[in-house]
This record gives sequence, C-alpha cells and structure tokens, in this order.
Amino acid sequence: MLKMALTTLWSCAWSCCAAAGLAAEPPLKIGVLTDMSGAYSAFSGEGSVTAARMAAEDFGGSVLGRRIEILASDHQNRPDVASATTNRWFDLDGVRAVIDVPLSSAALAVQEIARNKKRIALFSTGITSELTGTACSPTGFQWTYDSYSMVKSLTESVVRSGGDRWFILVVDNAAGYALERDAKSFVAAAGGKVVGSVRHPLGSSDMASFLLQAQTAGANVLAFANAGQDVQNAIKQAREFGMTGLRFAPLVLFNTEVRALGLDVAQGLEFVTTHDWTRDAATRTWAKRFFAARRAMPSMAQAGVYSGVLHYLKAVAEAGTDDTDRVAATMRRLPVNDLFVVDGRVRPDGAMVHDMYLARVKTPVRSSGPWDDYEIVRTVPGDLAFRPLGEGGCPLTKDGH
Repeated sequence: MLKMALTTLWSCAWSCCAAAGLAAEPPLKIGVLTDMSGAYSAFSGEGSVTAARMAAEDFGGSVLGRRIEILASDHQNRPDVASATTNRWFDLDGVRAVIDVPLSSAALAVQEIARNKKRIALFSTGITSELTGTACSPTGFQWTYDSYSMVKSLTESVVRSGGDRWFILVVDNAAGYALERDAKSFVAAAGGKVVGSVRHPLGSSDMASFLLQAQTAGANVLAFANAGQDVQNAIKQAREFGMTGLRFAPLVLFNTEVRALGLDVAQGLEFVTTHDWTRDAATRTWAKRFFAARRAMPSMAQAGVYSGVLHYLKAVAEAGTDDTDRVAATMRRLPVNDLFVVDGRVRPDGAMVHDMYLARVKTPVRSSGPWDDYEIVRTVPGDLAFRPLGEGGCPLTKDGH
C-alpha cells in the first residue's frame, strides 16, 4: 500500500514538473507592424492583425510546444517609429518575426534592422521592389506583391488596348517613386509614352492643382501611383471634374478602396489584385470568418499577412527550431499553397512568386450585392509578372540563381 502511494506521489510530481516545464517555454512572438489609423489603415491596420491571429489559430495556437503570440503596433507611417518599434520588439520583447509594414520607407528600414539582428521580416503591404532588389536580405521576404509585378501587369494591358500617353499622379514617398519608376519603364517597353508626372504629399485632401496638370498634358491615361485615402480622393475628384477622355489606371488598388469609392464612382476601373476571396468555397468561407470579425472582406494585403504567418509557422515546425537562418532557408524551400495563393514559391531574393489577376470594377447593375464589386478579367502567370531573378541587383542572386 505504501509502495503504491509512493509510486503515485512520484508520478504526480513528475507530471507537475513536466507541466511546469512546458508552461515555462516562452511563446513564439510575431509582431504585426502596421498603419492603424492613417492613409493605409483600411487595407492593412487592424485587419492585418486579425488575419495574423486567424493564421495562428488555424495553425493550432502553438508550435514546437510554444504558444504563438501576436503583437501589434501602429508605426504611424513614420520610418523612425517603425525602426524604434522593431528594435524594441527584437531587443526587449523577444519577437522573432515582423510582418506587414505598409509604407515602403518604413519597410526598407525594418528590412535592415532584421538583417542585422537576425530576425525574419515579412512584407505584405510594403511595395517597393527594392526589398528584393538591391536592399534584399537573407532574412527578408516580400509576400503579396511588389511595384514591378503590379505595374507590369497593368501597364501592358492598358497600352495594348490603346492607352499609350500617360500622365502619372505620384505620392511623394518611396512607394510612389517605385511605382512611377516602374510605370515609366513598362509604358515605354509596351510602346507608349509618359508625357508628364506630378508628386503630391501623403494624405492630400485637395488634388485639384495636380489633376489640372494631368488634364492639360495631352495624356489619354491618368495613372495613380498612390494608395489608400490618397487614391480615393484623386479618383473621386477626377470624376467630379468631369475628366472625360482620360482613362484611369490605379497602379495599386484594393477592394477596400473600391468599396469606399462606391460602384458609381469606381465602375470600369481596371486594377491588379493578388487575391480573389471569391475563388473557391474555402476562400469564401475564410473571407466570411474575417468579415464576421472586421465587417469587411479581406484585402490582398491582409490575406497576404494570413499566408505569410502560416508559412513562417510551417517553416518553424519543419525546421524544428526558431533559429532565423534555418527558418529562412526552410521558408525558401517550402512551396506556398493556402487560401492566398496556389503554387507559390519563394525565390533566393525573398520574392514570393505567384499569379496576379487583372480585375475590372463592375457597374452597379451587374453587382449582386455588397462586396460583389469586381470581376477577374484574366490571370497573369507569376513567371511573367515578377522581375526575372538576377535582374534586380540582389546580392543573394548570381547569374539568375
């Protein structure tokens, strides 16, 4: 009897110690660095945080016996705030990966910090193709799009259908410069010409003077190298000014912006998206879960956050460690198949290559209801949309390998 009691006591003690050991394992922390209230908050912001938490939940809530913890912070569209938050997360809070990061200048700053401190940086909203070009990093990944693939996919279609004289309205920041640079290159390559461009400050409410320059430039295409509230203001005011004879070409447009504009204003706009939540039953089910939390359908950037977090967690599980070098190598090796993309692949320069979709905004009479706002016109294969490996100046590539 005494022997049985002692055995039971030792068994309980061992179980308690084991449980305590498991509980002592630190959580695996992922930081969502985003714009919570500024010009880019509708397609990133709290929705990106929701998407990251959904990914952690769908993965099972833990990895390698460690609870997954999602942190979030507003970088206020300021590179200095983004840098300070990233340094604090890495140095004090034990964050192993940062994701999202709208505003290209902020993304470039985060990329450098993550490189130096051996942490993962995964960009869903930051768009400049320099992130996988001259500023590429062994620990950095660009997930949803880049300026090269978005602009190339749209400009070739517009020029081929007669839009050959372009004027570009450019937001005065790194993302705008990247979009402008790539637009000039691809319009010329397609046989068109950029007849002028003008830059406006981030968060401009009055676009009148900028639009007037476009109207007098002799263009037949007005391209918008901006996003969020800026592109909404520009398109609304261009419609109000009755700028007939000009075809509008938003180089980056999100479904959240189409919804905010309304179909009366946005109808007929062609744009490129990397995620179609109506693709199949699984994507529709996931989108409805997201809608229940956010009262909006997911943007491509928010879907990219979901995919990026999932892929990172899969790599940690596959590598059996959160060691950055091993996880980064595993992320490059594993294919990407999820609710965001099918048959995606991660290149040595950190670009996740996948198909793009040319979309057109529906007229009000063709929409079946809220969020039925666009139709997919055609698919642009990822190998045609993305910059060829080795051409971006990334030191991680050599002779295209």
